Amino acid sequence: MQLNNLIINHDNGIGYVTINRPDKLNALNKATILQLHEAFKYYDENELIRVIILTGKGDKAFAAGADIREFSDYNSAQAAKLSKDGQNLLFNYIENLSTPVIAAINGFALGGGLELAMSCHIRICSSNARLGLPEVSLGVIPGYGGTQRLTQLIGKGRALELITSAQMIDANKSDVWGLVNRVKPHDELISYCISLAEKINQNGPLAIASAIKAINSSCKGDVNGFEIETTEFAKCFETQDFKEGVSAFFEKRKAKFEGL
Repeated sequence: MQLNNLIINHDNGIGYVTINRPDKLNALNKATILQLHEAFKYYDENELIRVIILTGKGDKAFAAGADIREFSDYNSAQAAKLSKDGQNLLFNYIENLSTPVIAAINGFALGGGLELAMSCHIRICSSNARLGLPEVSLGVIPGYGGTQRLTQLIGKGRALELITSAQMIDANKSDVWGLVNRVKPHDELISYCISLAEKINQNGPLAIASAIKAINSSCKGDVNGFEIETTEFAKCFETQDFKEGVSAFFEKRKAKFEGL
């Protein structure tokens, strides 16, 4: 993989993906979106990787939006393709990944950058972070799922306020509104995300994948989430992980899950 816009590495079952465009505030150009897709696909297919942590290089930005220069002269057909392709390649792709993804929001998360963070399963925010969807200040709206995921996370009224005003909100308000799971001091952000990833790593990966699928179904109007939950619940009983988990419980020891 040629991932010149990213830094990737892994250790103890955790995959690390860092957007490496600090001079551009880690803006999401088309090449970076494609490379992120490849990195997440690689880690999701690696059975040794149980959690992925995503962050941005430097102290200023997680990702400060899309690269406007790439689409400033697009017509409506090109814009529709840009939105659809981006969602399929990255934003919807991450949301439906079987491996949980933690966004370590280390600075500005604006526009496409916030949309990227919202597509992750868990968001941990640095105390110096600023979040927002300022697209209407350019005469356009969020196109990578921002109107939908923001509403799901913080509710219709607050989503309308944030999007229509194009304002940024700080880490504390993001926490109060439910946009992020937790706020940590900047120098503790990554270590906290690692500790959370280690807790997730102790649990059954197949069950976690089923939980992600069932939870995501609650946001889809065309499916019955309760039926998805029942199906995924039943599937767990056919796994070696379930047998190991039950045995460990009765034997009063920690389970050793193999993802089988």
